[in-house]
Amino acid sequence: MTRRLAALLTGAALALAALPAAAQTSVKVTLDWAFQGPQAPFLLAAERGYYKAEGLDVTIDRGEGSGAVPGRIAAGTYDVGFGDINPMIRFKAERDSDLIAVAVLYDASPLAVITTKKSGITTPKQLAGTTLAAPETDSGRQLFPAFARAVGIDAGSVTWQTVTPQLRETLLAQGRVPAITGFLTTGIFSLRAAGVPDGDIVVMRYRDHGVALYSNAIMTSRKFAEANPKAMAGFVKATLKAHVDAVKEPEAAIAALRKRDSLIDPKIELDRMKLAFDELMLSDNAKANGLSHVDPARMQAAIDILKATYGFPKDLTTADVYTDAYLPPKAERSLP
Repeated sequence: MTRRLAALLTGAALALAALPAAAQTSVKVTLDWAFQGPQAPFLLAAERGYYKAEGLDVTIDRGEGSGAVPGRIAAGTYDVGFGDINPMIRFKAERDSDLIAVAVLYDASPLAVITTKKSGITTPKQLAGTTLAAPETDSGRQLFPAFARAVGIDAGSVTWQTVTPQLRETLLAQGRVPAITGFLTTGIFSLRAAGVPDGDIVVMRYRDHGVALYSNAIMTSRKFAEANPKAMAGFVKATLKAHVDAVKEPEAAIAALRKRDSLIDPKIELDRMKLAFDELMLSDNAKANGLSHVDPARMQAAIDILKATYGFPKDLTTADVYTDAYLPPKAERSLP
């Protein structure tokens, strides 16, 4: 090999080495709540490189309640959010917004009014005239009028005490408020941690009283999705894959969660995640048809419940709030 050829080859090798790695699409994600068991699959997806394999550079932040997720996306602070789809539907109906759900992971709603036996409240009708505590961004609080309408009480008869998420269950456990709203996956475990025995916890699930809604979904704006269709599809694929993994390997998901927050109690978060999966995600529909198999008629019925409750200024259809355009094939989102 001549010196000239060797020099050329060396120069070419150096030039190739200097080339930047394939560009990745940055995606900022807001969750619905703190880093707990139900949020662990997102961290598992990151740890296992599922997002990176789809060409994504994903940042995942905790949330402050599902009610805050639509505003964060609409403001452009985040590209993608995970939370209850129903506040997003209301947000769209009351504002000029292009928000859209691209995957619905929870086939059933976790929304509930939670109280204790010592409060003396055992039925929804007994909530009339009482005080409920919750953050303003709590999805259960925002959708309480739908629950009140379904059970036949005046939502206006209830007084709301606005509290921080950290104090909500503590106040209930101490008897300083008679009831709270929230996700049952949060309320039950936080009350346990506060020393309330399971037998003393009273849970009134919205879905058991005529408010049959879909729940947590991956949301984004049409603007972001249409400008980044490959990234959007890749994010959905990676996230659903991690949720399927978490069903098969729950301890692995909690291990990923613990790396993000070393102060968690692994057993509590494992139980919390399993409760969320069993009650909300692992429905007969999801088992038969894969994650995010949305029935348009059922979604429309849910929209109509919200419209009747809040008096939306405009009509919405299933196509306005949900698209399956970014879902992977059924085989890639099928549960074990």
